[in-house]
Amino acid sequence: MLKFLPPKIIKHLSNGNNGSSSLALFSSSASPSSSSPYLSNLSASILDSPTTLQALRIFNSASRNVNPAKTLKLHSAIVHFLTKAKLYVKARCLIEDLIEILRKTRKPHKVCSSIFNALNQIQASGCNTNVFGVLISALCGKGLADEGYWVYRKIGKLPAVQACNVLLNGILKSGRNEFMWEVYDDMVSNGLLPSVVTYGILIDASCGRGDIKKARMLFDEMTQRGLKPTVVIYTTLIRGLCAESEMSEAEIVFARMRGSGVVPNLYTYNALMDGYAKMVSVDKVHKFYYEMLDRGVLPNFITYSILIYLLCKTGEIWAFRSYFVHMVKLNVVPNVYIYNCLLDGFCEGGDLSAATDMYSEMEKFGISPDVVTCGVLMKGYCRIGRVEDAENLFCKMKETGLVANSVVYNTLIDGYCKKGSMEKAVGICTQMTEKGLKPDMVTFCTLINGYCKVGDLGAAMGLYYEMAIKSYKPDVVAYTSLIDGHFKNGYTDAALQLYKEMTDAGIYPNVFTISCVVDGLCKDGRINNAINFFLERSGYGFCGDITYSILINGLCKNGRVFQASKFFSDMRKSGSRPEVCDYGAIVQGHFGAKHVFPAMMVHADMVKMGVLPNAFLYKVLKKGYGEMAYFASAQKSYDELCNSGLDNPGYSFTQ
Repeated sequence: MLKFLPPKIIKHLSNGNNGSSSLALFSSSASPSSSSPYLSNLSASILDSPTTLQALRIFNSASRNVNPAKTLKLHSAIVHFLTKAKLYVKARCLIEDLIEILRKTRKPHKVCSSIFNALNQIQASGCNTNVFGVLISALCGKGLADEGYWVYRKIGKLPAVQACNVLLNGILKSGRNEFMWEVYDDMVSNGLLPSVVTYGILIDASCGRGDIKKARMLFDEMTQRGLKPTVVIYTTLIRGLCAESEMSEAEIVFARMRGSGVVPNLYTYNALMDGYAKMVSVDKVHKFYYEMLDRGVLPNFITYSILIYLLCKTGEIWAFRSYFVHMVKLNVVPNVYIYNCLLDGFCEGGDLSAATDMYSEMEKFGISPDVVTCGVLMKGYCRIGRVEDAENLFCKMKETGLVANSVVYNTLIDGYCKKGSMEKAVGICTQMTEKGLKPDMVTFCTLINGYCKVGDLGAAMGLYYEMAIKSYKPDVVAYTSLIDGHFKNGYTDAALQLYKEMTDAGIYPNVFTISCVVDGLCKDGRINNAINFFLERSGYGFCGDITYSILINGLCKNGRVFQASKFFSDMRKSGSRPEVCDYGAIVQGHFGAKHVFPAMMVHADMVKMGVLPNAFLYKVLKKGYGEMAYFASAQKSYDELCNSGLDNPGYSFTQ
């Protein structure tokens, strides 16, 4: 809060003080109205004060008896005075305090318009644009970027570049990027030269939305204007390039940065290490890690979390202790963030025992687990079906005062849905709403998936319609569950309608969605529809091995073994490796059509490709050869089955 000079009891100001008569008059009026001539006189006295000290004395003394909710004349006058005196920080602080007072009784836009109108009523020569620039800065500083943009449009003139930068940054933080580019275009078209700060904000915005081409263009434009990029701007661009996996370009910018005399900092090295860690480039990560140490740049806990992430990706997570030694030497204390990375790594690797050991170690060293810690460990429990243990941790979490977020609740809901315990899942959802957390898109999609798994399509569709009411868009997993559920219950047309609604909503199917539709059409006897559907989407990369397998199996069961063989061949040409079930379906199809030699060829190809037969295939071969009177081959298949240990037939070949 801005602290002005303390108010004093006014008797007399020094001789020649222009504000003395106004203060004397004001002291006789306890509650002046907004149209009071005394207020007008006081405002004039503030504006005409010869010194800042006198203007502040008049304002502080008079403002004690003025309610800003009723009149802003005095505040408007002092802001104009301070701005004219180029005391912009004090003027901004005063407006920010005023915003806080008015927000208690008014909505943000009403607060903004009230202050704007009050400032606009004073016509102070040469400083009006600066006054509104200060107002824009104050509004953005209070998180009211939309209101700041409203003022910007209302004044019809460009404020100073500093105010424009604050507005750009405020709009960026609010996510209203389209307004940000409008302000920048106005600056350029009106001849207001962007500063280094301007370009820093714009490059950050471009990188944030993945528009690296735009970021590079702005960077080049900046250097062409003779502006020297700072370490922050270089690091922002490097981080943006790393996020898009353009590591060679990131290194070029890094080299240019060094060549221009700008020294990389910790955040620069962390950005490069993080980019290479995501590509699992161990040598590059270590190169930049040791380079930063050699150059005296001390790592922080983010640096070590990147190194631990890399260990997780390479399956060497147990080597993390070596980094703990480094951390101790460099006075980097392992904190909850580091332990969360370790917990996540062990849980993702399926080593829940090690994860729980890390959790115990945290408590031993007095590192308090946070909501992320508990969420990661709960997810690990749920992944292996130990949902009750996850809920016990959830209860312990509440006992220690940790407030669960929607991620934690959704993790537990998902765990119960995967177990088919929908009553428990709904119970957790109810607890979530009782705590003031609204079910989000993830919650709805998880419950839809759960209800589809237990065959309760009515409940699943009820949630689907509720999502539409709440303007939530189901994700591809939820749609796939609904489509699969309808197919399995014989509602083919409804399933196809859901698929259409999904694509109309702009949601791309994945391989499982396509596979569900192909499988459903085949089982409903619509083989031609399944083939056409498959062919229409195979060119877009939506069809995987599982889709080929489903179509091949469906065609063979329908007696269309030669068509199945064609797709089997296409599958091989696409670089996919057929599984034993694919060979089994083709062999069974040929035997069913009395094609013994094609069956032999497929069997021989399977042996050549090194695909090991399973019990089902041996039985298909034994039965097929036997029915075609190739008894020696049938006996051989039977003997191989018996010797394989895959199955105990319990009968002899002659039975």
